Amino acid sequence: MFRKNRKGKKKNKKITILFIIVALLGGTFGAYGYSILDKIKNTEITKDDESLGIIQNNKNNKITNIVLFGVDRRESSDTPRSDTVMIASIDKKHNKIKLTSLMRDTYLEIPGKGMNKLTHAYAYGGPELAIQTINQNFDMNIRDFVSVDFYGLEAIIDTLGGIQIDVKDYEVNALNHNIKEINRITDPDSPFIQSAGLQTLNGRQAVAYARIRKVGNGDYQRTERQRAVLEQILNKTMNSGVTQYPKLLNTMLPYVETSLSKTKIVSLGLSSIISGINEIEQYRIPADGHVYNDTINGVSYVVPNTLEDNVKLLHQFIYDDVK
Repeated sequence: MFRKNRKGKKKNKKITILFIIVALLGGTFGAYGYSILDKIKNTEITKDDESLGIIQNNKNNKITNIVLFGVDRRESSDTPRSDTVMIASIDKKHNKIKLTSLMRDTYLEIPGKGMNKLTHAYAYGGPELAIQTINQNFDMNIRDFVSVDFYGLEAIIDTLGGIQIDVKDYEVNALNHNIKEINRITDPDSPFIQSAGLQTLNGRQAVAYARIRKVGNGDYQRTERQRAVLEQILNKTMNSGVTQYPKLLNTMLPYVETSLSKTKIVSLGLSSIISGINEIEQYRIPADGHVYNDTINGVSYVVPNTLEDNVKLLHQFIYDDVK
């Protein structure tokens, strides 16, 4: 089981960076803070529970679940896949933010498409089908999403002046391979890293690091790298000072797509602050000890031992606050 508590010096660093920054910006810069949200691409999805795969709506109304997608769009014309899938749970009952990574290679049923990897749901039917897939398989009540072009993080990280990452020896070659691939399709070229160790990575290097998959513990460790990058972005953002927020938002928001209205975004951010949310917890599904790797028809998958057990663990974490 993977869970981290973030207390003490990180007490006020909320993982829902978009909501918190926007809420602060709205309060500090008034109408400008609200109007800047026009840079976000707003995408309407169905409000019908059945179409979203919500079987029953009897979950705790003090917990709001939103799915976060890190979109893999290697070419501008590519149909994107959800390279990263996380459930962000804003828990006003226990005053916490809970972030659950759903492994992209999880073998499950995609409605109308049969058994496949979770990541393919977004490519098949966009955020709406991906939400339906998550709700039906994990008995969730998700109605909204936030999607970020993962390569858009490059610009955000560069605006922050880079982030600190401890690169392991066995990650160097894979990281540089990913830089080469991104350089092939995007200008200008980024330099390779020269050695392992704690160092400041620029935007492209950090994105390349987060994409490492074929060394270490495969997709399990990849999700950890992605969380490490997001955490470093969060840390630098929260330490940059409120006067830097407009610049950061101007860089970030054009890469964001969401079904949330401007009013809802600000409301969620403000309610998180007002409720005194002061703790971050992380989890991963399928959970350790409840998953195995398998090759089916020549394709590698992450297979839950039983979906029911993983659903139970997920609900205990999100709704029951089980340690």
